[in-house]
Amino acid sequence: MNTLYLLLALIFSGLLSVLLMPLVIRYFKEKQLGQTTREEGPSWHGVKSGTPTMGGVSILIAVSLSSILLSFFVEENQLLTLLLVFIFIVFAIIGFIDDYIKVVMKRNLGLTSRQKLLGQIAGAVLFYIGINTMIPAQTIQLPFDYSLNIGLFYSLFVVFWLVGFSNATNLTDGIDGLLATTGTIAYGTYTIIAIWQSQWAVALFTSTVIGSLVGFFLFNKKPAKIFMGDVGSLALGAGLAGSSIILNQEWTLLLIGLIFVIETASVMLQVTSFKTRGKRIFKMSPIHHHFEMTGWGEWKIVIIFSLITLISSAAALFMI
Repeated sequence: MNTLYLLLALIFSGLLSVLLMPLVIRYFKEKQLGQTTREEGPSWHGVKSGTPTMGGVSILIAVSLSSILLSFFVEENQLLTLLLVFIFIVFAIIGFIDDYIKVVMKRNLGLTSRQKLLGQIAGAVLFYIGINTMIPAQTIQLPFDYSLNIGLFYSLFVVFWLVGFSNATNLTDGIDGLLATTGTIAYGTYTIIAIWQSQWAVALFTSTVIGSLVGFFLFNKKPAKIFMGDVGSLALGAGLAGSSIILNQEWTLLLIGLIFVIETASVMLQVTSFKTRGKRIFKMSPIHHHFEMTGWGEWKIVIIFSLITLISSAAALFMI
């Protein structure tokens, strides 16, 4: 396989995403199934109520079909592509069930936190079993070619990494186009790393995700015609974590996914501060809502957060 196949994967996945998105939008509009904005969210988000959601279904289909069909051109480690597709699908299914309960069954809470967590842990454990079968590892790579052997604790790390970053991308998906843009940059960076390592199986998967996100962004940019939903946001985080693990560049996700880390940290700090001191640190969390409350427009937040992701991703590439 070479970069020509990766370009083909990106284009094919992007076209599938573009073709599928109008069908999803039309279906949800006909069924009058749309997003319900949270009461605790910004008041001006009320205009978004009724906007079709679960657009991540199109991303899921585009990534899965493109990756599976083109995986036959991967000369070695073909199963790694399928393993990434597997974890992508598993976390997408968890998100789909959550979205379905909220949107179709009209139950605002969706899955309970425990139900969602148990599903994520189960998926992560299966991923670890798969990765351990193909490329056993107990070492975490660190910046500047250092490494840390954590032995049997590596299995716990894999579960923590997958669950943590799937929830982090989920928290980031709160503004039109934000996760689509930061996600595209993050997956693009892992495509570069995979090419450097000649890990074509991983590069194929990440290329299909890029294509699907670009196609999705055309419909999700402000004003969004459709939202991603948990079906997309959970899958994207799991795919990123899985890619970093297979490439043995786990630490890079802290920089490449810096925005996702900051979004998660803002929620944790806000909750901790309110419970211990009765005071809020931010006007609202996740932190993108804080900047909205201070007067930033959604486009400004998307552009600045994307620039931060671009800079931090470049720093990660430099430190490998």
